[in-house]
Amino acid sequence: MRKEMAVLCKTSDINPGECKRVEIDGHPPLAIFNIGGKFFVTDDTCTHGQASLCDGFLECPFHAGTFDVSTGEALSYPATDSLKTYAVRVDGDDLVVDLDLGAHPH
Repeated sequence: MRKEMAVLCKTSDINPGECKRVEIDGHPPLAIFNIGGKFFVTDDTCTHGQASLCDGFLECPFHAGTFDVSTGEALSYPATDSLKTYAVRVDGDDLVVDLDLGAHPH
């Protein structure tokens, strides 16, 4: 089975402690988090409301639900459903994500 890989952005586009929203045709918006120089990719839309998680960085800006970006697990109410997370790797200065087999709910 062929994996659908996509270059999201350059690692230099996201400083530690920042988040970037990326849209790829045919897929839900993605959030890329740089936590201490390590990158994590999740769906960008909160599972509780239609809010961008990049607008609240690790917290939904609507109702303050939080998620573990490494696993997608919902950590605080009102968020109870986990996010999808995606396998991401650094290739040179590019962040590359696996859009199909790497996506999984936790």
